[in-house]
Amino acid sequence: MNYLDLTIKEIHEALLKKEVKVSDLVKEAIERCKNDNFNALEATNYEEALKEAYELDKEEVPSDNFLFGIPYICKDNLSTRGIETTAGSNILNGYVPSFDATVVKILKENKAIMIAKSTLDELAMGGSGKSGHKGIQYNPYDETKNHLIGGSSSGSAVVTAASYVPFALGSDTGDSIRKPASYAGLVGYKPTYGLISRFGLFPFSVSLDHVGYFTRSVEDAAILFDYLNKYDVNDYTSSLKERTKVYPLNEKKTHKIAVIKEIIDSIKDEEILSAFKKLLTKLESEGNQVDFVSVDSSILKAIYPSYIIISSAEATSNNANLDGIKFGNRKEGNSYQEVMFNTRNEGFSELIKRRFVLGSYALMSENQEEVYLKAKKVRRVVVDTINKLFEEYDAFIAPSSPTAAHSLNEVSDNLDDTYLIADNYLGIGNFGGYPSITIPLDINKEHLPFGLSITGKIFDDAKVLEIAKECEDITGLKNLSTVTINEKEGR
Repeated sequence: MNYLDLTIKEIHEALLKKEVKVSDLVKEAIERCKNDNFNALEATNYEEALKEAYELDKEEVPSDNFLFGIPYICKDNLSTRGIETTAGSNILNGYVPSFDATVVKILKENKAIMIAKSTLDELAMGGSGKSGHKGIQYNPYDETKNHLIGGSSSGSAVVTAASYVPFALGSDTGDSIRKPASYAGLVGYKPTYGLISRFGLFPFSVSLDHVGYFTRSVEDAAILFDYLNKYDVNDYTSSLKERTKVYPLNEKKTHKIAVIKEIIDSIKDEEILSAFKKLLTKLESEGNQVDFVSVDSSILKAIYPSYIIISSAEATSNNANLDGIKFGNRKEGNSYQEVMFNTRNEGFSELIKRRFVLGSYALMSENQEEVYLKAKKVRRVVVDTINKLFEEYDAFIAPSSPTAAHSLNEVSDNLDDTYLIADNYLGIGNFGGYPSITIPLDINKEHLPFGLSITGKIFDDAKVLEIAKECEDITGLKNLSTVTINEKEGR
């Protein structure tokens, strides 16, 4: 096993013991990226990364800096100074930002090393890993390339699951970190809204967008949280709440955990249900209180349509500057109207155009009351319902998805009128800004992983991570990757 196949904490310990050099880690990460077979990458930063690594080789490794010399990959909708950043859209081809996103700046200050940018569904508006301008991102657990990784943080999920790097940055607007994490056997964390700065994140839906990340252990997720959980004056949604450390996690507490019956009832996969029931039994045997509770199914079914309306409306407004005048891969015309039309018509895919048409429709004055404002009222009902649940319980848990990863022909980013509760309930975490995490739950007969979701009260990130760590200890699926699985199974 290579050192890159270890967790952040384990790599840090190896650096401290001088078992490996930073430049060795970076060279191996670059080599793995160059051999990418799953279409995960956008721009690369190899030359600068090596330069930084050689400089760090000259320094003493600080015992209290877990990020020193750790290679990582950044989702390509986070601004990176001097590195092309396209958000997976042709309309931004050639755009090179003049500043770093706050999370990138924090990682740079702590001497983590960016290796590359990861691709994504266009403008983060898909959930399949199929809609970005680089094409499909394939699930590395299936070398035949017949299964998807999910989106929108598809590339970041691939590079962490395939062990190119031990962690990758992502963003989550409805489930865009947590659903791919489920399909990739990863820890995918979306902290409380406002705790990690969104400055430098290309906005999709600002009231729902969260910056988060993928790791291969809950402990690593806690470590990263402590570094990135900072107030940022540049982000007007950054919380003023006093920051506290969560690492090391408290592992001695017991918790009151809710299971929403209607979510479980909408799951038909027997392997997933069996693994979940075994976990619940073990949680109870260790002193936790686990109760099945009921939530009006009409509220849960309303999450998806409300999410689509709110996010499309906000996206329409947030991306109005991609017009070929101020921003965008400009296409010429005889007037500024023609420039805008040609730029947007050629620069956006059909998926994005549909979202913008829907968003514009929802924002029209004659439609706002019946469409946009009604969706916001539904969001309020959802949040009030979950807040009432949290008056009694520390968190609610469920499988992150009703299935393991979909095959290529099973999923589309086209809008439809089927509202499977278990496929869309993760949006609750974005509606309420709750901390929400996916961890590996088990691996099915097709050798595809599937995940567990844990969602808690706002600003209760420590408790969510504590519960996640206990569940990880029960499943034993820490540091899962295609490399570790192949070694375990002798493949």
